[in-house]
Amino acid sequence: MPYALRPAGLTDAAAVTDLLNDIDRIEIGRPETDLHTVEADLKRPDVALDRDSWLVFDGDRLVAYGLLWDESGGERIDVDHYVLPDHQRAGEVILDALEARALAKARENGASRAVVHLHLNTRPTLDTDLIERRGWYVVRRYQVLQRPLKAVEDAVPELPPGIRLRACADEADRARVHALYQSSFAEHFDFQPRTYEQWLHDVEADTLDWSLVWIAGTEGLGDAGFLMARDDHEAMGWIRSIGVVREARGAGLGGLLLRNAFAAFAARGRDTVGLGVDTANATGAPALYARHGMTLHYAVDTWETVLN
Repeated sequence: MPYALRPAGLTDAAAVTDLLNDIDRIEIGRPETDLHTVEADLKRPDVALDRDSWLVFDGDRLVAYGLLWDESGGERIDVDHYVLPDHQRAGEVILDALEARALAKARENGASRAVVHLHLNTRPTLDTDLIERRGWYVVRRYQVLQRPLKAVEDAVPELPPGIRLRACADEADRARVHALYQSSFAEHFDFQPRTYEQWLHDVEADTLDWSLVWIAGTEGLGDAGFLMARDDHEAMGWIRSIGVVREARGAGLGGLLLRNAFAAFAARGRDTVGLGVDTANATGAPALYARHGMTLHYAVDTWETVLN
């Protein structure tokens, strides 16, 4: 029986979550994909599901899934690709559709080519020989780190002299976190500027627990760093992003924010916290995380292809 291809809909979120957790079990040893994360992806304002999503079925079984979105409004296009290991031909069907749509989308944006990025586990269920033959290559590696938590040991840190820390309390604070995010990540690999409204959707502002978002600063610089965390991942507490503006790096704000997040999660009964980091990060983040007891859970490669 040939594979059946169709777009995804919001009602497919549970089936997609099940597929991704099957792939999680193979790649990292346990399921770590939550339904709300898949739903948020399918609801992205820059995704038209009828053109930017794909499901491949073997009979009634979902065996591959693809999604495309566009944050740049130019040539940079992002895609997700998931396939069960014994269905590589279904993976190729998804790749054909992803690549064709990526080039069309970039041209709609006025670009002459599409620079497409795909994140894959370093030991993925997708056959990487297949994508290498199609002209894809690795441009970056990220690590997902984790750390055990203990309420007795992970207490709320004392504030050093001249340092202040507060939870994100109102709309003005949210706007401040957005500004700090844009500033502290501006020089990072693959950074895409986002308006305040776009960023609110990115962070799922309507469902985000803003008490797990903190702003740190110094007497001389004012607000200079932030940390955003989530407690809605079943596998572990999650630090979504942490950033310190260039002028304040080295003042201990990053470590303070980390320890504060550890304490908050430990107080909630969490036994593990995780985050992702670019291994080529130039701000010293990997060393900071190592000093705070975070160790490798798994790694992800960014693959790129240029289509024209």
